[in-house]
Amino acid sequence: MSISQQIADFIDKDFKREVEFLAELVKVPSDNPPGDCAAHAARANVLLEGLGFAVEAHPVPQDVVTAAGMKSCTNLIVRHRFGDGPVIALNAHGDVVPPGLGWKHDPYGATIEDGPHGPAMFGRGVAVSKSDFATYAWTLLALKDAVANGAKLGGTIELHLTYDEETGGDIGPKWLIDQKLTKPDYALCAGFSYAIVSAHNGCLHLEVTITGKQAHAALPATGHDALEAATGVLAALYASRAKLTEQTSKVPGITSPTLNVGLIKGGINTNVVPDQVTFRIDRRMIPEEQPAQVERALNELITTAAQKYPGIRADIRRILLAAALVPQPGHERIAGAIQKHAKTVLGVDVPVNGVPLYTDARHYSEAGIPTVLYGAGPRSILEANAHNADENLRLSDLKAATVIVASAVADLCSGEA
Repeated sequence: MSISQQIADFIDKDFKREVEFLAELVKVPSDNPPGDCAAHAARANVLLEGLGFAVEAHPVPQDVVTAAGMKSCTNLIVRHRFGDGPVIALNAHGDVVPPGLGWKHDPYGATIEDGPHGPAMFGRGVAVSKSDFATYAWTLLALKDAVANGAKLGGTIELHLTYDEETGGDIGPKWLIDQKLTKPDYALCAGFSYAIVSAHNGCLHLEVTITGKQAHAALPATGHDALEAATGVLAALYASRAKLTEQTSKVPGITSPTLNVGLIKGGINTNVVPDQVTFRIDRRMIPEEQPAQVERALNELITTAAQKYPGIRADIRRILLAAALVPQPGHERIAGAIQKHAKTVLGVDVPVNGVPLYTDARHYSEAGIPTVLYGAGPRSILEANAHNADENLRLSDLKAATVIVASAVADLCSGEA
């Protein structure tokens, strides 16, 4: 019997337990914000130990957590060495966006209902990405079972279960790498089942504060109108968007850079000349762009536009800089192994493409580690209601992804990839 068949048989027989494991993770809130995630890590630790794994708990120092805008964060690592060979990290994040309004199901209920494509589980994080806690844990269980029944594998599997993807990943994957707690040869990060992500956009968030001088509305000339100046700066920013469409990425699935102003506040009262206006910019960067150049160009555009207004000062503060995920040499070995087994399990060709989002997987790529995203989920974020009410996951996709990931990792560990 092939190792792929051994894996499929094991996961089929043990799937009820995998679903129960995922349900227990969904039932423990881990909303970020506020980012108080240590309790979820503690529960995951207990559940993983119940599967027979030795779990390393790595609490992030409180000052580092606070600086990242969170309340608590403990990252988990599970390691299992089969022998000489590559170290493969499987990374999923346990922090989730808050549920928000509009749910028909309890967001922490892990309710299972039949649908047109079979049973599906509903709950916050069930698709993004607590599902891949289960996908990757059962990948390791299936590989251990295969070896116990005579299969030959080498290498080391590491489960990296982290808790700050929603705030950028700096105290999750990046922290694990910076602390030299891991040095993998390959990284596979949480994703969906019908596409392999090899690249994604970067993101720059800037906060712009336009400061003038307040005055009585009856005598506006005695002040310096911050809102008028902000309007001019915003007009310059919006005018620049047309040029962004002239840039196109060569990565399938990614089109052009984008710019959005998503937050604005300012003024004192209706009868007062506004003394200060603050707004925030979201600038998505395609993989071909250089973040430093993008930031410098935006700063120059804002500063130049503000200088047209006497008595006005423009202050610019970086809130976030997330680099793009750029394919590293060797990523094609992971992608190729996944494609081979996805074709067998799903009966369709699974493409390799990019996405206009950004994720914490970029930290592995920035460290020179070949990285792709693949895991349990439907064809699109919209289909899963990810980051939306009634987030859900088809259980058939969970099973398929687990078989595919385990079989692909087996190829990497046996040298077949």
